[in-house]
Amino acid sequence: MKTDAVKKVVIAGGGTAGWIAAATLSKAFGHKLEICLIESDDIPTVGVGEATIPPLLSLHKILELDEREFLASVKGTFKLGIQFENWREQGDQYIHSFGWAGKDSYACGFVNFWLAGLRQGINIPYGDYCVEHLAARLNKFAILPSANLNYAYHFDAGCYAKLLRTHSEKRGVQRIEGKIAQVNTHVHNGFIKELVLESGNVVNGDLFIDCTGFRALLIEQTLHTGFIDWSHWLPCDRAVAVQTEAVGEPIPYTRAIAHEAGWRWRIPLQHRVGNGLVYCSRYLTDEQATEKLLNSIEGEPLNTPRVIQFRTGTRTKHWNKNCVALGLASGFLEPLESTSIHMIQRSVLRLLQLFPSEEILQDSVDEFNAQTSLEVERIRDFIILHYCVTERNDSAFWQHCRTMELPESLRRRIELFKKTGRVFKGDSELFGEESWIQVMLGQGIVPAAHHPFADAMPSGELASFLAKIRESTRNRVGQLPLHADFIAHYCAVQK
Repeated sequence: MKTDAVKKVVIAGGGTAGWIAAATLSKAFGHKLEICLIESDDIPTVGVGEATIPPLLSLHKILELDEREFLASVKGTFKLGIQFENWREQGDQYIHSFGWAGKDSYACGFVNFWLAGLRQGINIPYGDYCVEHLAARLNKFAILPSANLNYAYHFDAGCYAKLLRTHSEKRGVQRIEGKIAQVNTHVHNGFIKELVLESGNVVNGDLFIDCTGFRALLIEQTLHTGFIDWSHWLPCDRAVAVQTEAVGEPIPYTRAIAHEAGWRWRIPLQHRVGNGLVYCSRYLTDEQATEKLLNSIEGEPLNTPRVIQFRTGTRTKHWNKNCVALGLASGFLEPLESTSIHMIQRSVLRLLQLFPSEEILQDSVDEFNAQTSLEVERIRDFIILHYCVTERNDSAFWQHCRTMELPESLRRRIELFKKTGRVFKGDSELFGEESWIQVMLGQGIVPAAHHPFADAMPSGELASFLAKIRESTRNRVGQLPLHADFIAHYCAVQK
C-alpha cells in the first residue's frame, strides 16, 4: 500500500471538525506541510452541539488559545456537568459532574466509604462530597488557585469555527471556497486522488480528511467504507433545534430533560440559549416534536426550528486508504454527554501521533481504527446506560429502553456495580470510574455490597471522616462567586 510521502493534506468541509483538524495540524507542522480546507458558505453546518467536556482545555493549550479571549469571542459560559431530569423517573433529577467525590484509598474508591456510611444511617447525598457537584447546584464558579475545578464550556459553535479558522490561516492553511462536485481516485489502488469543485477547480492531495458531515462524501460515498448501525440500542433518530433569547443568568451546567420519546437539551450562553429536542420518530412526529420543543422554551425564538435526521452508529473504518473521517462523517452518537467535539479532538490527535513519516502504512491505519473503535464503543455504552437503567414505564419508548438486550460490555459493568459497588476504567476509555458511579447512582442503582476495606474503619471514625470531607467541600465552594458574576469579570462579551 505504498504511496508517495504525505506532503499535502486536503480537508473536505469546514465547521468545527474541519477547523479543529486544520488548527491542530498547522500548529504541529507549520509550513512544512501544505494544508488546504475546502468549504462552501452555501452549505450550513449542523452546529447544534454547543456543550463540551474538560479534555477540550488540553487541546486549547496545544493551540495556545487564550482562555479569556476565546470565551469572549465565542460568547461562552462555564460548565461543571450535566443535570439529568426525569431520567430515572418523572420528577427525579441528578447531576453528572466533572469532579471527584471524597477521597479514594489504595484499596478502594470513595464510593465504598459512602456506601458504608449509608448503611450506618449517614444518609447524605453523594454529590455533597464533590466540589464541582455542589458548585453546580449553587450556581457558583471561578478559576482560582485554591478552587482547582474540573470544568468545560458552553459556546457558540459557529463563532468557534471562525476563531479556529483565523488561527489556522495565520499558520498557512489555505481555505478554498466551493462545493465538491466529484471525487476522483487512483486506478491502481483506489486511493483518493483529487477533488473536483463545481467551479472546475481541481484540488489534489496525499491525505484527505472527510469533514462533510452526514453526507460522508469521501469515506462512504466514494470509498464505500461501511456503517455499523446502533439504533437498536439508541433508537432516537431525530432532533429539532432552536435558539432563544436569554431570560436569566446562565447556569454552570447543561440540562438534559427526558420526555416520553427521548430528551431535550438546554445550553446557556452569554447572549442566548441553545435548545433542542431529541426523539424517536416511531413515537413522535416532526410536527409533534417541534410543538413540544416550542412549548418548553423560555425566551423568544431567534430562528426557525430546524429538524435534523440522523442514524446512530459508526463507520466500520475511520481511516480507509488515504482518507480519515472526522465528526459526523465518521459516525454519530447523540450529544447526551457532549462528546461530539471530544471525538473530533481525539481523532485529530490520534492522527497526529500516527501521522505518516513517508508512505501511509497499513499498520498505522489499523492501529488508528482499533483505538478509535474501542473508544467510540465505550462512549456508546455510557450513553446507553442512561436509557436502560430506568424506572420509567410510562411510554412505549421507555418500555423498549428498559427491556432491550444490552452490549455484553455494558451488561457486565452494570452487574459488577450492582453487586459490589465497583467499577473500573479500561484502556482508551473517556469516562472514568467517577462518571460511571455518578450516573449509575443517579439512575437508581444502589449496590448490594461495598468493599470490605471500608468496614475496617470504626463507625465513629467513618462518620468523622465523611463529615470532614463534606465540610471541606462546603468551604471550597463557599469561596466561589456566582457563575454570572465571574463571567462578567473574566470573559464578558463586549457590547
